[in-house]
Amino acid sequence: MASIIESAWTYLITNFSDFQLTCLGGFVLHESVFFLSGLPFLLFERAGWFGKYKIQKKNNSPAAQEKCITRLLLYHFCVNLPILIGSYPVFKFMGTRSSLPLPSWKVISTQIIFYFILEDFAFYWGHRILHTKWLYKHVHSVHHEYATPFGLTSEYAHPAEILFLGFATIIGPAITGPHLITIYLWVSLRVLETVEAHSGYHFPWSPSNFLPLYGGADFHDYHHRLLYTKSGNYSSTFVYMDWIFGTDKGYRKLKSLKENERFEAVGKEM
Repeated sequence: MASIIESAWTYLITNFSDFQLTCLGGFVLHESVFFLSGLPFLLFERAGWFGKYKIQKKNNSPAAQEKCITRLLLYHFCVNLPILIGSYPVFKFMGTRSSLPLPSWKVISTQIIFYFILEDFAFYWGHRILHTKWLYKHVHSVHHEYATPFGLTSEYAHPAEILFLGFATIIGPAITGPHLITIYLWVSLRVLETVEAHSGYHFPWSPSNFLPLYGGADFHDYHHRLLYTKSGNYSSTFVYMDWIFGTDKGYRKLKSLKENERFEAVGKEM
């Protein structure tokens, strides 16, 4: 497996420049992972599939879904891509390289775990700031136009928010100066995580059912159902920051009430 990956990477660095791989390759990778993972949830909602796993019974209209996709394409090509191209010198200053040899899986996995932890910390505080009165009204309210989220709404946001919270994603690689393949994997996993968190579905196989401290769709869906400063659940991936600072109390209370209702219903059936 390692030899196949190394051969594929050798082909890439032989046929494409470092700039092309970093900026254009990174953009193509992001778009591919984002839309391929997000579009199925839009289809599920529109077709009514997996209804019993849907967290909210309300659906978005086809017009609302199409508006989301149109805005996303506009933001990605007119905001994200130019920023990525303009940031190439920053990537080089960080120490990012694309040359062989490739880093070991131990190095890659250690760095990505570090990125997730650091990103979650930075995102939590940035997200809380966005829920202050002025910033929510003028910036973050764009993301909250969808009270019933679906996968693609994860990146539906004001351009200023894209810049502001994008810092949380890049701070880890900025500190460690990783290999480009590590950044590829980090971006892919981060996109998959945020799409799942905004999916609107809680399946038996959802990661939050197996990974300790992982928030997931049920955790973040609660955040979208409530508006402005009282929503809580500000973390991106994990739940411990909200637990430490008490910003998940409403969510925990609601879960407790639902569990009690479920136990009472089971007791009556028996």
